Amino acid sequence: MASKVLAAVQVADRKIELQEFALPRIGPHEGLLRLEACGICGSDYEQYSGALSGGGFRIPYPVIPGHEPLGVIEEIGSEAAKKWGVKVGDRVAVEPILHCGVCANCLTGRYLLCRGERRAWAYGYTSTATPPALWGGYAQYMYLEPNTVLHKVSPTIPAELAVMFNPLGAGVRWACTIPGTKMGDTVVILGPGQRGLACVIAAREAGAERIIVTGLRADAHKLALAKEFGAHYTINVEEENTVERVKEITTGQMADVVVDVSAYATQPVLDAIEIAKPGGTVVLAGVKGPHPVPNFFSDRIILRELTVKGALGVDYPAYERAIRIIESGKYPLAKMHTHTFPLEQVEHAIKVLAREVPGEEAIHIAIKP
Repeated sequence: MASKVLAAVQVADRKIELQEFALPRIGPHEGLLRLEACGICGSDYEQYSGALSGGGFRIPYPVIPGHEPLGVIEEIGSEAAKKWGVKVGDRVAVEPILHCGVCANCLTGRYLLCRGERRAWAYGYTSTATPPALWGGYAQYMYLEPNTVLHKVSPTIPAELAVMFNPLGAGVRWACTIPGTKMGDTVVILGPGQRGLACVIAAREAGAERIIVTGLRADAHKLALAKEFGAHYTINVEEENTVERVKEITTGQMADVVVDVSAYATQPVLDAIEIAKPGGTVVLAGVKGPHPVPNFFSDRIILRELTVKGALGVDYPAYERAIRIIESGKYPLAKMHTHTFPLEQVEHAIKVLAREVPGEEAIHIAIKP
């Protein structure tokens, strides 16, 4: 094992550089992960561009991004091994949130909303100034804090597919758990990115009778893949009116569940309210940053008794279900993974995901150190 660790460090908005760090000493309650891969989330671009800061969330530069880490346990303390049920050599997926374990939200099972005191709150969003610095997945090794939540993953799955545990977990929680999707439901998914496609898989697993996905003209390949994953209909929002087309498809019944996973665009929020049937559920999971939703009339929610829920992240049951879906091999997930980049090309990889590189179209990207 090397004595130095190479990591991609964001030092300012739109500026990432490679830096070396010392390997930390691991105590009885801690661990060290050797990274196999780390997925790139749409929020990684928002972090890179500074949009998260613009929305009121401060990025603590310098920081090692990457909150979708997959790797192998390189070193582990005796107490951590007992608590996590893992040993050196085990492949694990790491949850990003570091909860305190003792606040009211943690004790009632809502650890994603932890408000207790803690040294670091999430992998990928903690400054390298906080010892031992290795708090992100864009690195060769990552420190595992005592309150880390891990999931065992089969070593037989290619790393670039196994690392999809995070977007698939989001699909399970956002499209199924939060709205309570059940057999026979009509589900509309606004946005065909990796999490939108994951929502398709999750809705299919839940037994949805009708799955509809929207996207732009440039999303044609993603909409085609949505159908391979189980969507029954797709809508090009630049050529068709979303609300009218859903009304036509459902013969006026509209949707039991609507999930907005589009980034920045605010029209899908208004569409979601109109698409949901009276008594239906809308899940808002697409971050809009500093952009308010114009012409938002809350009376539409009241008069039709809609349930509107926010979706922040992924919890333990959703991650477990997502990993089992990956391991089952039921879906052609390899078609969703479009790019793999080394650590030295993190900045380029983020730009590819954001469509800032002409000629490159990405769905899922993994960084392999």
